[in-house]
Amino acid sequence: MIEFVNVTKQYTADTTALRDVTLTVAKGELVYLAGPSGAGKSTLLKLIAAMERPTSGQVTVNGTDIGRLKSAGVPFLRRNLGLIFQQQRLLTDRSVLANVMMPMLVTGLPRSQAEERARAALDKVGLLSRATASPLALSGGEQQRVSIARAIVNRPQIILADEPTANLDRASANKVFDALRAFNKAGVTCLISTHDELVLDSASRVIHLKQGELLKEAA
Repeated sequence: MIEFVNVTKQYTADTTALRDVTLTVAKGELVYLAGPSGAGKSTLLKLIAAMERPTSGQVTVNGTDIGRLKSAGVPFLRRNLGLIFQQQRLLTDRSVLANVMMPMLVTGLPRSQAEERARAALDKVGLLSRATASPLALSGGEQQRVSIARAIVNRPQIILADEPTANLDRASANKVFDALRAFNKAGVTCLISTHDELVLDSASRVIHLKQGELLKEAA
């Protein structure tokens, strides 16, 4: 489903985020990305989402060559992706439910169907009871779980999560990871970057990066 072949991403002459990275992620896998800040984890996820393009090498996502993808094709690619980042970017002028409905309304889904699917997504992350609340009334962990609901509401084939539990307490982090694992068990391919050693120690597959290079892989 995801393949990197000799991928290098260079921002400037002095800044190379990824160096000659080759890896494959199969459909339905749960893969963790590990490494210190600046290792290239975020850049790797951005390449998959076509937020960045490779300087050299080839990135293929579900059969699409990211380096050759035209701007008009990016929205179609991202319809199959669920993106979760540290900054939740929830809109505080509307309810939790309205935040989760937004991706579907943008694609033209009728409001009644969007609300039904948004409620189902919130139920999956254990927050249906907070549907009418403002995001400001939620804890950091709850906000991140709303972000997960919003990311999966369009039923993506791939979830990309960049440090989704940064700055969360242990209990909140566990709930976030539990939600991501549940979607993986339902068949969604997941790539998650994290510094959480407790999670990495028990993971079945971990890709380690350092200074843009693929160091080793635990499987």
